[in-house]
Amino acid sequence: MAKTSSKKSGGVNKSAEIRKVAAAMKSKGVKPRPSVIVAELKAKGVAVAPAQVSTILKKMGFRPLHKRKKRGAPAAGGASAKVAKSPSKAAPKSSSISVDDLIAAKKMAGSLGGTEKALAALSALKRFEE
Repeated sequence: MAKTSSKKSGGVNKSAEIRKVAAAMKSKGVKPRPSVIVAELKAKGVAVAPAQVSTILKKMGFRPLHKRKKRGAPAAGGASAKVAKSPSKAAPKSSSISVDDLIAAKKMAGSLGGTEKALAALSALKRFEE
């Protein structure tokens, strides 16, 4: 049994068009959004659904593969009684230090006269925040 192509001869490959528009948006520095891509393709005469665009963006790596949980919203069924997360997953993203943070810290330590003085200044600053 031979498979027949669902694409009509001379038709538009919608997935390829979605990828082109998404890549063009990414190169411009704009975050590709399904609603924006649907509007651009509609202007070109290509009808696509936002769900189809979202699926293609996921496969391209522009969307997370799982839904994120909202912070502060308790889940039904007593989520507090569930097993605690591992320490690596429990740490908030803001506590991780990037290379840019390290470079800025090095510059600050240099301007203060060394890491010891920088640490003393930071501990004094922390006392004022509390």
